[in-house]
Amino acid sequence: MNQSAKRYSPLQVALIGGAIATTATLSVFGPAWTRGVRAALALQDSPKAVVDQVWQVVNREYVDGKFNQQDWQATRQSLLSRDYSSREEAYVAIREALQKLGDPYTRFMDPKQYEALTSQTSGEVSGIGIRMEFNEKTKRLTVVEAIENSPALRAGIKAGDEILAIDGKSTQQMKVDDASKLIRGKAGTPITLKLGRLGQNAFDLKLTRATIEVPTVRYTVKQEGNRRIGYIRLREFSSHAADQMRRAIRDLNGKQVNGYVLDLRGNPGGLLQASIEIARMWLDNGGIVRTVDRKGGAEDTKANRTALTNLPLAVLVDGNSASASEILTGALKDNRRAVVVGSQTFGKALVQSVHELTDGSGLAVTIAHYYTPKGTDINHKGITPDIKLELTEAQERQLATNPDLVGTQNDPQYARAIAVLSTSTFATPPVNQPSSSMSSRAKDLQF
Repeated sequence: MNQSAKRYSPLQVALIGGAIATTATLSVFGPAWTRGVRAALALQDSPKAVVDQVWQVVNREYVDGKFNQQDWQATRQSLLSRDYSSREEAYVAIREALQKLGDPYTRFMDPKQYEALTSQTSGEVSGIGIRMEFNEKTKRLTVVEAIENSPALRAGIKAGDEILAIDGKSTQQMKVDDASKLIRGKAGTPITLKLGRLGQNAFDLKLTRATIEVPTVRYTVKQEGNRRIGYIRLREFSSHAADQMRRAIRDLNGKQVNGYVLDLRGNPGGLLQASIEIARMWLDNGGIVRTVDRKGGAEDTKANRTALTNLPLAVLVDGNSASASEILTGALKDNRRAVVVGSQTFGKALVQSVHELTDGSGLAVTIAHYYTPKGTDINHKGITPDIKLELTEAQERQLATNPDLVGTQNDPQYARAIAVLSTSTFATPPVNQPSSSMSSRAKDLQF
């Protein structure tokens, strides 16, 4: 999508955050705003400038115009009356002020936290492209997989390879997070790994870091009796999720599947735009989501006759399916496009925008409330599956310790979805699904 060719409403640069960690896209302040702050304070290098910038954003955008019954003007006076000896001291004051709103999703991020968030939502990393774990048996960092189209895969790194050293630094007892920090780096820079491989002596491998698209969509064809099922697992709604989903559906269509299982279990959410685009891949007509801002202004986003398949569909959800996952699930359920199987979803119906601040820190602020196409408010409630099937603690443990069992007949929720797809037409689009017009703003949301 060519962003420079499009106009964006606040909701188009919005995020649908996860159950715990909010994920987002960016809404950066324009030059006029920055000049205004500088002129008003003449303190652009002072922590007080960031304090007031945060206050101004919340004052302008926060979904609750009454600010949780707080005197927000008095809060500003209190914040600006203080002298801050460091940025960290200002950050503490900002967080204390935001806590008064009673909204865990309106939050301040220091520069490192903000950088981590933008990296997560971009769906890209700069490194060599491996997933690794600490093997409890061998006490070694071990490669789980080399990501597609990555320097690691091209260099021949394989699952099971042990990472013995990174640029000469031993990884003995090193945590995965610490190793990741050493491996990641600016694209184009060199790195040397010492690897251990079964049946070979340890060897050094030189690689060059690159920018890598992180796969958030995994898919495969599963033969279930006389039916071919396209199984798709979506981990989060990153900026590349829609493109990856589109490729998955088209590939599976070409493999002549008879139906689909879309697994959203454990998906904490992500970008609002990604959830809309993915919903449109499954829906030809009908509403997707309604968002309502602080002034009561509503925006209805609808399908636009761009569905890639009308084959039967089952969606798997659990208590960690949140936000963007719930938008997608709600749209498919309310339009009777899919049968939803699993446990109650998380229940987050708030939209945030994210702003980069003048010192490299960031602010996520709740700007809207959303509702499913039928007008259901799922906040703090979640979506009730059509077929509610809770996993026992033993079943959860088994799937967690044996991830290869997820999406198989040893996975009770998946097995139930397959049974439903085999016997029901509920997950097939209605024959005479009514068409609906789109608002001009909804049209702008298309890729």
